[in-house]
Amino acid sequence: MSDLRGRLTDGAYALGWSAVKKLPEPVAVKLGRTIADLAWKRRGERVRRLESNYARVVPDATPERLAELSRAGMRSYLRYWMESFRLPAWSPERVKTGFEAEGIHHLTDGIASDRGVILALPHLGNWDLAGAWVTTKLETPFTTVAERLDPESLYDRFVAYRESLGMEVLPHNGGTAFGTLARRLRDGGLVCLVADRDLSASGVEVKFFGDTARMPAGPALLAQQTGALLLPVTLWYDDSPVMRGRVHPPIEVPETGTKAEKTSVMTQALADAFATGIADHPEDWHMLQRLWLADLDPAKAPTKAPTKAPDKDPEKGTP
Repeated sequence: MSDLRGRLTDGAYALGWSAVKKLPEPVAVKLGRTIADLAWKRRGERVRRLESNYARVVPDATPERLAELSRAGMRSYLRYWMESFRLPAWSPERVKTGFEAEGIHHLTDGIASDRGVILALPHLGNWDLAGAWVTTKLETPFTTVAERLDPESLYDRFVAYRESLGMEVLPHNGGTAFGTLARRLRDGGLVCLVADRDLSASGVEVKFFGDTARMPAGPALLAQQTGALLLPVTLWYDDSPVMRGRVHPPIEVPETGTKAEKTSVMTQALADAFATGIADHPEDWHMLQRLWLADLDPAKAPTKAPTKAPDKDPEKGTP
């Protein structure tokens, strides 16, 4: 990335954090929806990729249905950003009431056991809000990992933002974070990892909505090495200001098999849990990049998504 482009990108995020968090919530919500609709109408590469991904999640969807989903998906994605820009200004009470989860006993029981807990999430809903709820409502700090960003100043900004929410953030540098995560878990700590996309050579191949994708091996390996509890989590929005979620039952380490075989079985179980949440709320899955291995080869990319905006606005006539 050029220095100028990097400065512009960093400046745009800085403006978002400084300006949006000062807006009244209804104004921020409206602004996010307006930006989402403009981006959707432009039908850039990321919107088209979102539709292509949704075509795998909802294989019988018509082009009109995919257009509806991608519009709702962009609105959900911008809701994530508006909330994230505003989270540092939310009161503790606002954070506590901003998220409700089913199956939370899986998490609280795990924390109480001092066994160590790994929460693994897909790019659903607002994982930052869920994390802030854990540190505020449950008063439990946790450790997570963030990819290095270009420019470095933008990465530093994201780290400072997440640390302000009570998270310990480790850089993702070729696996060097693994040892620190393992130590935190052995000490009975909590680790949270977004784990639905890994295009590295170390990724584990899984069947995901009928085709092959790669997901990170880290959650399964950490559970095997430390004895920590591995819990999938899925998140979604409804029509209220409150985000919803589910903590799924733990994924156990298989009793037999090699480390690689156990890792494969556990990562597939994670993928299956993620798929249930994504299938129920596809519009809240913010996957605007290529995920499936077939899509990495343009000749094999799915062709179901429409290549131009539909003639009819899918929301026309609705309030």
